[in-house]
Amino acid sequence: MQYILSSRNRQVLKKFALSNTLVAFDFDGTLAPIVFDRHIAAIRNTTRSLLAKLTALYPCVVISGRARKDVRCRLRGIGIKEIVGNHGIEPWSTNPAMEEAVRCWLPLLKDRLRQFRGVEIENKRFSVAVHYRHELRKQEARVAIAAAARGLGTVRLVGGKQVVNILPGGAPHKGLALQRELVRMRCSEAIYIGDDVTDEDVFTLPDHGRLLTIRVELNRNSLAKYYIRDQNEIDVVIERLIELRSSAALLQ
Repeated sequence: MQYILSSRNRQVLKKFALSNTLVAFDFDGTLAPIVFDRHIAAIRNTTRSLLAKLTALYPCVVISGRARKDVRCRLRGIGIKEIVGNHGIEPWSTNPAMEEAVRCWLPLLKDRLRQFRGVEIENKRFSVAVHYRHELRKQEARVAIAAAARGLGTVRLVGGKQVVNILPGGAPHKGLALQRELVRMRCSEAIYIGDDVTDEDVFTLPDHGRLLTIRVELNRNSLAKYYIRDQNEIDVVIERLIELRSSAALLQ
């Protein structure tokens, strides 16, 4: 992985800034810092201000593991073109069968994980997130969550930062969501920035020189080509994209 904000990689960002580019972000850990209480997650005021400028220059979307409604509330008024929730399921691939499956999972998971008082089961309507950030016995909880999920039938498990996401088998993922948004927005290139395991579904897409993948924090196991050092640097990336496109417009 290469550091995208190094001087030698300025031309990489410039190439995409001068193209018909879609800019896509994950939410938690990317646009917003990771917090102990997920209910209070929010983007900084500086990020909000920069995003408003960015959305005037590029089509921008957010592809999150959170429910779509949840993210929309946190990004209202910024100008984001689309918010995709539930790891790519919302809004284009929802169906009653998924919702019914999740309803059936909830009592089973609650029963099988009742010994872990610090585990929280989040119903996201079309998927479930089992959080264990507040659980002291984290390793035991992870094993128990995986075992409980195996008893639910055909599901897909996606790990995360002290969370296990349970999705219906065959549900779309973030990579498919990005491809759909590229078509919908009529863009030929895309920049995607994410920080977690679920974002690897985008990082593994074939790029053919048309996809710039950036991970928050260096991780040698990630398939993202570039990285930024920490979540605070998201503002620097956005600033640079604004600067590059604005400068190009002045030269025209």
